[in-house]
Amino acid sequence: MASRDSSASRFLWSLLAQRPGLLTLATISGALWMLPTALMPLVVGHAIDEGIRDGVDGALLGWVLVVVALGLTLMVAAGTLSWASHTLWLHGAVGSQRIVLGHVIGLGGTLTRKVRAGEVVTVGATDIYRVGGVFEVIGRATGSLVSFAVAAAAVLWISPVMGVVVLIGVPLATVGIGPLLAPLRRREEAQREELSQVSAQAADIVSGLRILRGVGGESRFHARFVDASQRVRVAGVAAGRIEALLSAAEILLPGLVTVLVTWIGARLALDGDISVGELVAFYGVSAYLVIPVRTATEAAYAFASAQVAAGRMGSLLRLEPEPAPPEHPKPLPPGPLELFDEASGLRIPAGELTVIDAGEHAEALAERLAGAAIADGVPLRDVEPDEVRRRIVLAHNQDQLFSGPARTEIDLESDVDVESALHAADAHDVMSALPADGLLDERARSLSGGQRQRLLLARALCADADVLILDEPTSAVDAHTEARIAERVGELRRGRTTVVLSQSPLWMAVADQVRHAGDDA
Repeated sequence: MASRDSSASRFLWSLLAQRPGLLTLATISGALWMLPTALMPLVVGHAIDEGIRDGVDGALLGWVLVVVALGLTLMVAAGTLSWASHTLWLHGAVGSQRIVLGHVIGLGGTLTRKVRAGEVVTVGATDIYRVGGVFEVIGRATGSLVSFAVAAAAVLWISPVMGVVVLIGVPLATVGIGPLLAPLRRREEAQREELSQVSAQAADIVSGLRILRGVGGESRFHARFVDASQRVRVAGVAAGRIEALLSAAEILLPGLVTVLVTWIGARLALDGDISVGELVAFYGVSAYLVIPVRTATEAAYAFASAQVAAGRMGSLLRLEPEPAPPEHPKPLPPGPLELFDEASGLRIPAGELTVIDAGEHAEALAERLAGAAIADGVPLRDVEPDEVRRRIVLAHNQDQLFSGPARTEIDLESDVDVESALHAADAHDVMSALPADGLLDERARSLSGGQRQRLLLARALCADADVLILDEPTSAVDAHTEARIAERVGELRRGRTTVVLSQSPLWMAVADQVRHAGDDA
């Protein structure tokens, strides 16, 4: 837990360090916003004493002008603080979102194997706002500390007894709230975990809604989702109880200090040790001290929530792509590549169309060829992952098509144009079957399995990779279409390394090499 807390704190501080000027502005404006409020009771009390002693004259008018000046300072500082705090909020929320999103994109396929979809959704929907929240409160929290120190020093100078009460009572009131923060954080973590699970469940239901309707499973999944939602509600209520206690404590504890200060001040005034104006000043300052305590509580709560959020973000940021980047990467030679799979002993010649009958081991072989093989004598684990992804493309039937214009989805801006790829994948009729605007819905659900498969193949061909690995690319199409696709893909990819894992004789008929898993090199 300690290491996780420290990593979360480092993440928050690294974001803050990116905007030192804005942080300084928020701190200064926060102090200037709180100081007039703290000084106002002291000025009013002094003005009362001046008025009682000397009557209404120029001196009293001068104190009125001081009050006006403090009000103007408060007005300007409040506007500046509002701008700086909201800008810091945006920086914290957007900055953390960009950092996490950039890292998540770099993880590639590692993300789906190690992180639930709901976890990423919850980071973007909840956690970034909690990080922004702690940034937003910094200016007010700093201003509260400065104003408390000034107010405490002033009352200590006027009356040591009252000053000691304030200096001891207010910190004790703040510390008294502390024990509530630990259970609040635990309950927020529990709520955060439940929320992540329900988000993942919602994503699964949405992605499988069409299938659920087909098998009549909506009611069962609806019941599961309702149950998960209720667990989130229960966890939220548990956290809300602690929040309610916090809100009560931040009023009650400083209120007790105010009552004590007022009682002592009244006794001192009756004994003649302090003036009426000083009594008014003491009461005003003690009542004002509720604000720093409440702000300190808000800051502590915001920091506790942000630590939970930053800890979750840190967990994502600690994930490394698989394979991890080598310490001393080696370059791949240019042009088509020869692949050698050590596990099976298969050697794939460069620049040829090789069809492999791997049976039930096809998927595992495809994964090894794309990331763990030896390419022209260079182990892929020793190559920068970005170069491997650019030079060697593995296309699965499980790949996804995103919603939007179909041609934009397919076009990868390589030397292979969209029309050539569509022709090779025999997918022009799929494009014609789309609505007039040519838009795909989410994951292309309106298309049949064979239509989606052909668009996925067209997109893979548009990558124009030096090595293209296709895992059962035509398993969902009829024999006549498969024959056309096999012939056209062989023609389009001539001179580049192409590997097709398939048991189809139609692919074997056009292949330069036909291999079987277990063949010697």
